[in-house]
Order: sequence, then C-alpha cells, then structure tokens
Amino acid sequence: MTTSNTIENSEHPIIKHNNLDVESQRTQEATEVTFDYAKRAQWLRAALLGANDGLLSTASIMMGVGAVSEDVKTMILSGIATLLGGACSMAIGEFVSVYSQYDIEMSQIKREMGNGLSNADQIEEKKSDLPSPTKAAVASATAFALGAVVPLLAASFIRNYRVRLAVVVAVVSLTLIGFGSLSAVLGRAPLVKSTLRILIGGWVAMAVTFGSTKAVGSTGLITT
Repeated sequence: MTTSNTIENSEHPIIKHNNLDVESQRTQEATEVTFDYAKRAQWLRAALLGANDGLLSTASIMMGVGAVSEDVKTMILSGIATLLGGACSMAIGEFVSVYSQYDIEMSQIKREMGNGLSNADQIEEKKSDLPSPTKAAVASATAFALGAVVPLLAASFIRNYRVRLAVVVAVVSLTLIGFGSLSAVLGRAPLVKSTLRILIGGWVAMAVTFGSTKAVGSTGLITT
C-alpha cells in the first residue's frame, strides 16, 4: 500500500506520495521472481543431468555390444535393457533420496509445531513446499528414458554395421552439444568450455567402453 501526505495550499491540495512502500513491494516481487527462477533452474538442471545419464549410459553400452557383435538386434536389445534398468535405478534412487529429505524437513516442521515457533499458516506453507518423492522419481526416470531413446532411434534403422556405429556417435555428439549449451545457459558458465567438457567426456565414455569390450572379446573368452 502506498502512503501519501496531503499538503494544503490556497486552492488545490498537493498530494505527495511516499515511494518507500512501492520500492519495498517491487523488491519483494523481484525476490520472488528470482527465487522462482532458481527453483525452476534447479529442476531443469536435474532433468538435464538425468537425460545426459540416459544418453551416455545407453550409447556406451550399445557401442560396447557393437564392438563384439555386428547384429543390429543385439545392439538394440542391449540399449532397451539399459533404458529400462537405468530408468528404474534412477527412479528408485531419486525416490529414496528425496524421501529422506522429506522426512528430515517434516521432523523439523513437527518440532516447530510442538514448540510453537510457527503459526498454522506458516506450517501449511512449509508443508506445501516440501518435495514430492513420487514426482521426483517419475521426473528422474522420464529424463533418463528420454536421453536413452536418442541412440536407440539412431541405430534402429541402419543395417550396415560401420555406418550404424558412426551414426550413433554423430547423433550422440550433437545431443551432447545441445546438453552442454543448455547446461552453460542454466549455470551461466562459458558456453564453449562447458560444451567441450561434456562432449569430450561423452567421447571418452563411448571410446573406453568400445575399446575395453573389443579387447575382452578378442581374447576369446566371449564367443558371439
């Protein structure tokens, strides 16, 4: 609410507005917007990390299987298995982690209620701000699955062995560049440096998996 002071003169009253309340309100609104942006950025970053995990895990395992088997069905099945297993693992891990945080914050709220440190409205507000373990689990699994779909789609329609491997690497590389750019924007980090970091990391993961599996396969311990 804006306060005003009225100054009387001979004919017309002069109303002098006090801008203190207006500035305070604007500052509060700006703080709320910043806080809301920070929360959204945190969720976006978590989703981005989940998608990146799905992308690299699936692509690396598919490349590893492709190192010892040229069969497209085997490669695709390994990718599907990675998608399902990884999504379930991410969901369970996120559920347990967020539920632990939920229990800790609920215990704190109960202590505040018992000690009379917060009124009913404050308690309800704090409860509404608590994280949802189920939503976090679903979001994490979905992000992983979306990332895992990329190399699967890239390899599904290509029969030629060498072309298939090259296409998977190319498509995954382009996706990593996109993830790196988005991560740089969210974290306000240098664009090129952030993108190169995630791109080179992805190449290393795929190369190590491919090379290691190829080496094990060449020993004759595994027959295809």
